[in-house]
Order: sequence, then structure tokens, then C-alpha cells
Amino acid sequence: MTNILTPFVFIVIAALGLTSCNGRSSQDHANNKESTLSDDSLLTLVQRQTFQYFWEGAEPVSGLARERIHIDGEYPQNDRDVVTIGGSGFGLMALLVGIERQFITRQAGVERFERVIGYLEKADRFHGAWPHWLDGPTGRAKPFSKNDNGGDLVETAFMAQALICIREYFQQGDEHEKQLAARADALWKAIEWDWYRQGGQNVLYWHWSPTAGWAANHPIRGYDECLITYVLAASSPTHGIPAAVYHEGWARSGAIKSSAERYGHPIVLKHNVPDSNGVGPLFWSHYSYLGLDPRGLKDRYADYWELNRNQALIHRDYAIENPKGFKGYGKQAWGFTASYSVNGYSAHNPDNDLG
Repeated sequence: MTNILTPFVFIVIAALGLTSCNGRSSQDHANNKESTLSDDSLLTLVQRQTFQYFWEGAEPVSGLARERIHIDGEYPQNDRDVVTIGGSGFGLMALLVGIERQFITRQAGVERFERVIGYLEKADRFHGAWPHWLDGPTGRAKPFSKNDNGGDLVETAFMAQALICIREYFQQGDEHEKQLAARADALWKAIEWDWYRQGGQNVLYWHWSPTAGWAANHPIRGYDECLITYVLAASSPTHGIPAAVYHEGWARSGAIKSSAERYGHPIVLKHNVPDSNGVGPLFWSHYSYLGLDPRGLKDRYADYWELNRNQALIHRDYAIENPKGFKGYGKQAWGFTASYSVNGYSAHNPDNDLG
């Protein structure tokens, strides 16, 4: 751990040194800090600052996560107030961690959750599912694309795992907190997973539009970031799905399995990327596993701990090989995910490496 964190220690300490002068040089201050900042302290600092994106950076009406924040305050697409439902699910789980880590008080957290739950209760939903994007001030759906202006089942799943966590966290609290937990539970139970089978098919569909119906025509099949969608649909006490939907839809009647290897690591499942020997961006090993613990999680298709570990190792080995010769890649700087680049948004992975 110490070796891995050394470059980040230097970056953080350099920043601290620039803002502190008490009779010593910045370099002396940095050297002193480097000798006293533990790995745990560094991780706490990183976690606290990440938490602030969801706390201080939240859209003010809803209390939910903005799709993006431009530090310069310039929004050429006029999207300052766009709320992302999936990202907000991640943010709500981060707020629970913030309470536990004492970044905020429990009371402050409860107040934010009350605002959020009240907003979600009134915001646009389509058979229980929220859209990918909401207009923060109004709670109305903001189209993500031409035929994507209604329910987004995958983004809703990312929110649903947060709602379940909120229920679990507060249901043994005082009467006020119990009511909050019950309202979160009601939102989760109102999601009509079974309706998103589009007429009873043995697969879930990603989108439904009030104006275009099923025109997006995007069945959710593995493997990618969407596993949690099927797990929640199967476990819903109100709108559950039969096992065949998982096996025939997500698992493609067994065709999801892969015997391929890369850098000597079994891929385990076929990732939804063009190269049959490829793996997706690392967020595929993050999003579903905020609510699912992959350790010991197995079914007839995969050991999910092995799946995620191997994906990470493939990313690391690719960075060590660095076939495109990009500066900085190596055993301490690796991992590719979807993000903005100099050429716009891209789902970066070893076969889509933009540097």
C-alpha cells in the first residue's frame, strides 16, 4: 500500500505546502507533512474531498448529484442544473458513509435525505422508473437522447440500491428516521421491473418513452455494468421477475460465458465490447458492486470476485505493457474508465486507450 500511494502523497503534500507558510519554506513543510501523513490519513482526505462533490456540489433544489460541475462556471450546453439519477444513487450512498465518517452530522444527513426523498416522490417516473436525467429545479424528465425521455431502468437500479441502503440505515432509528426509511422503501417497491420486460419477454429493456414507447429497443444483456438491474428485479417483493428472465436475457442462455484469457487472466464473462477477448471500462466492476459484495458471489456463470479482480489485473498489465507508449503508464498508474477526454466523452478501456 505504501508504495502504491507514494506518488499521490507527493501530489497532496505539494498542494498543502503551497497554502501553508509559518516561518518555514514550502519544501520543508512538505517534507514534514510527507513524514507524518499516513496512508489512512491520505485516504480519508481523498474520501472527504470526493464526498464534497455530492454534498456541497449537489443541485440545490433536489439535493441530488449534478451530471457535471464546471469549475469555471461556464456551461455551453446550458446543463448546470441537470441531475443524474444513477450518479445520485452513488451520491446518496456516499452521504451514508459521510455520516459514519463524521464528515457531516447525522441530523444534517437526515435533513438532506428528507429533501431528496420528497423530491424523488414528486419527480417524473415512468412505471416507477426515473429517467436518466432530470431538470433539477422542476423534477421533469430531461431527454438523454431522441427516444430516451422516459424511464431508464439501469439508472433507476443504481438509485434503488441507494434507497435500500437508506432504508436499512435508518429503519432502527427514532420515529422520524423510521418514517424516512419507510418512504425510501416505498419508492424502491414502486419500481415496475416486470413491466420493463416489454410484453412479458424473458429479458429486461433499458428504456421506455411516453412519446416513443419502446423505440430505443435496448435489451439489457451481459456483461457490463447492469448486473444490479437483474438482481434487484429478481428480488423485488412487488414487481419481481422469474429466473428465466435472468438466464435467457442477461446471461444470453449461457452464451455470456467466456473461455478467453488476456495477459494470462481468464476474462470469465464476455464483455460487451467489440473484441471478444476484450474487457470493458473499470466502472463495470464498480457500479453494480456498490450494493453487491462480490466476495463469494457465484452463480452458474461466474465467480464475481474473480471476474472483477481479473478485469482490474488486465487493466494493470496493459498499462505496464503500454503498447502505445503513453507517458506515465505503469504498475502504479493504471486503470481506464468512462470519462471526458480531449476529444469528448469516451468509454476508455485497454482497447479504447486515448492516452
